[in-house]
Amino acid sequence: MKHTGLHINTAALSALGIENKQDVHWNWPNAALYDEAIGRHEGQVAQGGPLVVKTGQHTGRSAKDKYIVRDAETENSVWWEQNVSMAPSQFDVLWDDFKAYMGEQELFVQALFGGADLDHRLPVNVITEFAWHSLFIRHLLRIPAETELENFAAEFTIISMPGFRADPIRHGTRSETVIAVNMTKRLVLIGGTSYAGEIKKSVFSILNYLLPKKIHHAHALLGQCGP
Repeated sequence: MKHTGLHINTAALSALGIENKQDVHWNWPNAALYDEAIGRHEGQVAQGGPLVVKTGQHTGRSAKDKYIVRDAETENSVWWEQNVSMAPSQFDVLWDDFKAYMGEQELFVQALFGGADLDHRLPVNVITEFAWHSLFIRHLLRIPAETELENFAAEFTIISMPGFRADPIRHGTRSETVIAVNMTKRLVLIGGTSYAGEIKKSVFSILNYLLPKKIHHAHALLGQCGP
């Protein structure tokens, strides 16, 4: 196993307990990911040069397969009538199985920002099984400048493993597809779907959860300061 690319941060994987047997590619640029996706037969080049991929049975989001871990962090801050919960213990089993699966896969890691505002953007590590997923998310999120990558510290990690299949009995899911969001562990696990939009939507979901709380806290502090 070897690490390739720019601003390699093996500590970020170690902190998550990810022990990989295959190569890990860090912050590869667009051209390298484009070539890799073609070489791995993940897609085809259409007339004019765009990369065309097929996402299989999921041609859009799998909203019914999305779960939020219900714990002390989310109990009173998530509208549970409109969101499906997952027990922390179920997530832990799912996470262990994800790590076992990831350990056998070649991985692509991107350090990116969700949002452009310097005060509110979210630094995330996006770990993918497919090169084209890594290429896709570089177009949807903000690419840090070289100087920003030097001390980049992700606040969330989003992991997309299309080849992973959830077990409804073991993991408490509806199907083999799963999008599990853990706000306490700051992890999103996406499995059983090749639809890359789930990665982007996960960033939106995190921002929609964090930013109102952040703004409310700021307003409370202003209130304490008085006029």
